[in-house]
Amino acid sequence: MRGTIALVTGVVAAGAVVSVASGASTDGAPKPVSAMAAATKRVPNEVGKNHQAAQDDLQAHGFYNLREKDCSGRDRLLLWDRNWKVVRQSPKAGRRVSTSHAITLCSVKYSD
Repeated sequence: MRGTIALVTGVVAAGAVVSVASGASTDGAPKPVSAMAAATKRVPNEVGKNHQAAQDDLQAHGFYNLREKDCSGRDRLLLWDRNWKVVRQSPKAGRRVSTSHAITLCSVKYSD
């Protein structure tokens, strides 16, 4: 008698919902390719906002691939996001990009 063994690895928190990430739906039928592709959305304007608030807003719009940069030219790490203000972003606001596309927030400290 032969059987199928599935090995699932990962960490699941109590009460968490586990989804299938293999490209198949929970009933075993394959998902259409378009359902697995990242959505295309307009990038919101984050210039002038607090760095942490800008990150929160981008995530609320479905963008999670976020990068950050010190725009003062000192190459510092942004350890306390709430102490920084966004002065430039790439791609620019209003541009339509995939939600998996990297968004870079270029910020300076309020004390600069």
